[in-house]
Amino acid sequence: MHYTTSIIIDRPRAEVLKLFDNLDNIKHWQRNLVSFEILNGKQGEVGTKSKMTYNNGMELIETVTVKNLPHEFSGTYTAKGVWNEIKNYFEETPDGKTKWTSDCTFQMSGAMKIMALLFPFLFKGQSKKMMNDFKNFAEKGTSVQKNI
Repeated sequence: MHYTTSIIIDRPRAEVLKLFDNLDNIKHWQRNLVSFEILNGKQGEVGTKSKMTYNNGMELIETVTVKNLPHEFSGTYTAKGVWNEIKNYFEETPDGKTKWTSDCTFQMSGAMKIMALLFPFLFKGQSKKMMNDFKNFAEKGTSVQKNI
């Protein structure tokens, strides 16, 4: 499964990337994130592996594959039955805003493959929701965490 989503953020690209590339901010736009633990490497560097744990028990292993800021930040995300590659591109718009494009590719097995075949819109919708959460955080300082 493959899809692309994009969003315009009413902030300059340098400001957006400062927020996006700061590990302390991930909790503000990743719903239900409980922890982000670096397993090896240095945060955000190519080859670094990290474990992302969510309150539903899901654990993702992130591997950074490209860090070419201000243009691109990409990685793979794996969990049981799922391999996901996300390529994030950041462009400056002529009016000083930022266009964030996320190109997502999924490979799945087992129950996850059936879920993707029956409900592909759920995956794209989840990506768009996360991008909107980041937009709200970048533009308004709004956090998805209730106690922050």
